[in-house]
Amino acid sequence: MSRRTSQSQSQPLFRFRLPSWLPVDPYILMLIGTVVLATLLPASGTAAEAVGGVSTGAVALLFFLYGARLSTREALDGLRHWRLHLTVLACTFVLFPLLGLAAKGLVPYVLTPELYGGLLFLCLVPSTIQSSIAFTSIARGNVPAAICAGSFSSLVGILLTPLLAALLIGGSAGGFSADSVLKIVLQLLVPFVAGQLLRRWVGGFLVRHKKALGYVDRGSILLVVYTAFSHGVTEGIWHQVSPGRLGALVGVEAVLLAAMLTLSRYGAKRLGFGRADRIAIQFAGSKKSLAAGLPMASVLFGAEASLAVLPLMLFHQMQLMVCAVIAKRRSGDADAVRSAPSVTVPG
Repeated sequence: MSRRTSQSQSQPLFRFRLPSWLPVDPYILMLIGTVVLATLLPASGTAAEAVGGVSTGAVALLFFLYGARLSTREALDGLRHWRLHLTVLACTFVLFPLLGLAAKGLVPYVLTPELYGGLLFLCLVPSTIQSSIAFTSIARGNVPAAICAGSFSSLVGILLTPLLAALLIGGSAGGFSADSVLKIVLQLLVPFVAGQLLRRWVGGFLVRHKKALGYVDRGSILLVVYTAFSHGVTEGIWHQVSPGRLGALVGVEAVLLAAMLTLSRYGAKRLGFGRADRIAIQFAGSKKSLAAGLPMASVLFGAEASLAVLPLMLFHQMQLMVCAVIAKRRSGDADAVRSAPSVTVPG
């Protein structure tokens, strides 16, 4: 038997693989499954109260872990590249909100007021860290800058996102009432600060159990989604969102993502940044964090969180798919192949 025949028999004749440019995040599939579960088996009555209490504790735990993981020394070291970080923050908390406000003209013809509220909240969420680093590395950009920019955005977002939501979304997010401020302080700020203060003692434990704690993070977010959509189902959420409106939302988000990718890339070029820095700015300045946004929405919107998080969930998967294509194409730039150093993304 020839070597070629042996190899052909040892391999399956048909092997299904998703295209490398179409990264369907398995976690998104888990989120969709959670939404389906909440639709078929929503928590109600006493069970809803119990799940809501556990969800509140899960949000506090998430932000404690965020604070404990953020290296203050790395953040201070990153201040040396302050122009890049200010540019990313401007994209995240100035350009995005302005585009979100401009989308108000689509109400009620394209978007319902509830979906627009979720879209505007999406525009106020901080940037993501992990995917910004990964795509910057693939495109041979400035990975350390992407790490610092994502960390700064997350830190600023803990304070700025709730304030902007109260200002721009108003009553839907609770406004500036004493109750809403107290909820933000107790569920977000206090656990985050506690994590920072205790980082010296718990940092080693977090590093040693990084994988297990990652499951805690994702499980907590799944619980938040289940709680929000359980309440939404009991209130008739799926009667409020027709397939046509959902398709319109996807189209609006596609335009929003394209606008931010274009503005962040060419804006950075006009500001005089080098190629590696422009890549970091484009990927860090055009994306939004699902991990930070979902628990924030549960605190800010309460019973209305189900519609508020729907645009963010859709945008998250869209940004992964589009940015994967862009990163792969930019990695083939001739100047990147010749001059960019080899960088390993921290695991």
